Amino acid sequence: MRFQRISKAVAVGAALALALSACAPGGPSETASSAPAAGASGKFSVEPADTGLADLGDITTKDDSVSYSVGAEDFISYNGLTPQSYSTYNSAVTDRLFASFTYFGTDGKVYPNEDLGSYEVISEDPMTVKYTINPEAKWSDGTDITVADSVLAWAVQNTNLADGDKPLFDSVSQDLGQTIPKGPEGDPAGKEFTVTYANPDPDFAIQTMIYSPAHIVAKEAGMSTTEMVDAIRAGDSDALKEAAKFWNTGWNTSPGTLPAADLIPVSGPYKLGSWEAGQSITLVANENYYGTPAATKELVIRFAAPDTMVQALQNGDIDVIEPQPTVDTLAQLTALGDTVQVHQGDTLTWEHLDFNFTKDALFADNLELRKAFAMCVPRQQIVDNLIKPLNPEAQVMNTREVFPFQESYGDVVSAAYAGQYDNVDIEGAKKILETEGVDKPEVRIGYSAPNPRRTEEVAMIKSSCDQAGFNIVDAGDPKFFAPGGTQERGDYEVALFAWAGSGQITSGENIYATGKPQNYGKYSNTEVDAAWERLTTTLDTNVHAEETKKIEKLLWDDLFGIPLFAHPGLGASAEDVLNVRKTATQNGLVWNAEQWVRAE
Repeated sequence: MRFQRISKAVAVGAALALALSACAPGGPSETASSAPAAGASGKFSVEPADTGLADLGDITTKDDSVSYSVGAEDFISYNGLTPQSYSTYNSAVTDRLFASFTYFGTDGKVYPNEDLGSYEVISEDPMTVKYTINPEAKWSDGTDITVADSVLAWAVQNTNLADGDKPLFDSVSQDLGQTIPKGPEGDPAGKEFTVTYANPDPDFAIQTMIYSPAHIVAKEAGMSTTEMVDAIRAGDSDALKEAAKFWNTGWNTSPGTLPAADLIPVSGPYKLGSWEAGQSITLVANENYYGTPAATKELVIRFAAPDTMVQALQNGDIDVIEPQPTVDTLAQLTALGDTVQVHQGDTLTWEHLDFNFTKDALFADNLELRKAFAMCVPRQQIVDNLIKPLNPEAQVMNTREVFPFQESYGDVVSAAYAGQYDNVDIEGAKKILETEGVDKPEVRIGYSAPNPRRTEEVAMIKSSCDQAGFNIVDAGDPKFFAPGGTQERGDYEVALFAWAGSGQITSGENIYATGKPQNYGKYSNTEVDAAWERLTTTLDTNVHAEETKKIEKLLWDDLFGIPLFAHPGLGASAEDVLNVRKTATQNGLVWNAEQWVRAE
């Protein structure tokens, strides 16, 4: 669960991702109606009324500490919107720091965040949305949250601001300049603004319209906030170079050392406190938060390897854990009895193998070799051995944009995939290698290690594909996804990881379209690009459905990669920690951590 998926905009404080369904409704309030229900679980101070945040009434922040872990990866950056820092692990921290106009409920439904403000569509032709920021909304340093912050959010996602042929801002999301050509319109010092879309946007409700503090970026660039806003609106890239330089790297961290406190104000319920490299980072309640305060003063994000989490929970060292779901882990948690709450359910996260299409890579220009590899990957064995014991209904996944538990899945599979890789075909794979004249090609399968389940997946693939004539190499690496690491350098033939999902329709464009930020393997197909263009510029759900089928078929025909399975969800919490709730979205159990509190 390393990387999250995004759409045109990174939304909800960087906690976004996977397009839910080819037939997902167009209206933002219903975006995830086809998602599996991931309702209430565990013990609560107040029973949730729906899949959104529970109304806990008047809250006084308790002087206590609760802890959580989703993995061993350390904190990277206060700015979680660069390609290097945008990950499930980093977002476990940064999503607590920044407020957005919306958030995802446990089933992927989009809910308004009235703490920050409100929004409404005031015109459908052209599509125009008005935003109103809460008059009381301030950064934790006391600076008002204003339209200037929304202008910066638009700028960092605008590739029209460039240094030569390179975008000025190194944002993981990069096309708001085309989506919203004029950017946010309104008084930079004010609390109201409008945005007008070039085309209807199915995911408009979850566009990131406020994230980084504009006053900090401007100050570090030697500008006033007004000067920076004026330069953005004028498209003056030269004037913005220092601002972009700071936004890109100025918030990066050295292990254990946070940026200066005056550089990292927050708009959310928690702020950064202290950091012990390789161990944990402690968040403390934002005493200047204008919305519902955090229920507990300290939230400690611990960096724990998945295979150590159950013991840490049993010992009381960690209160809430989200390990890799495995049969052994479930058995260990079950053995703890009533001392823990186990949280299980379907998720919108899915495992896959992606080919490297960069120049000179083994599979880059050879569809036949990709076919041979696909023929020998034992997908059914992987699901039977590793996933079904956790979810008896699990099946091999044959799409990328629709999940097996969603209504439209069968329809999309029928249109896109003929079942040619359902069964292992060692002899067929051998024949292709012989025809291509390739003798024992080395295939390095890279993933973020340690990860016991992925180690087992690679072992199964090796056992099968080595028989076909490949030489499979386990290239698991703790720094596989780190800045400058193996993945970024392209030192692999196949990448093994998961995309984690929430309630979007258009997010896949950022992965499969040419030149997009999360198209890590450098895949390119003009037909796929055109299909995404049609899908992302209409609210017509029929078009969404048909274009998704086309995209899925093209990706199978090209063998962009190989889908494996939807992840079963598994987490656990100490029995005395209230309000921990499972979710189908990528946000994980930590999605409502500001509501966690220890029972009296």
